Amino acid sequence: MSDVAAVLSANRAFYRAFAARDLEAMGNLWATEAPVACVHPGWDALRDRKAILTSWRNILGNPGSPAVLCENETAHVLGDVAYVLCHEVIEDAYLVATNLFVRERGQWKLVHHQAGPLANPPEQPERPPPRLQ
Repeated sequence: MSDVAAVLSANRAFYRAFAARDLEAMGNLWATEAPVACVHPGWDALRDRKAILTSWRNILGNPGSPAVLCENETAHVLGDVAYVLCHEVIEDAYLVATNLFVRERGQWKLVHHQAGPLANPPEQPERPPPRLQ
């Protein structure tokens, strides 16, 4: 598998864990050796793994949290660092997200996630709303 394909696979695993509200899978995706950070929409930056996983526990454990769908993902690999740019579709809202990965012990691990509102969403064909899997 090429590095680009492997990074896209790791990115899809992130959104699968998000959609399935799978905290264990989410925790397995985040780096354990490299510094990590996360910026949820409207939140200040979280700068350590424990705070990040606590935030995900709260988000994934909230039955009112909406389903999230990832679209238009592109991966860029720079040696042992890679980033993915994508759109997150949450109900009728679009966010633009950046997910940064590092190669850690041969696997692509998330070290940074940031998502924020997109003022002008891309034109998309009609589709059913995202649902939990």
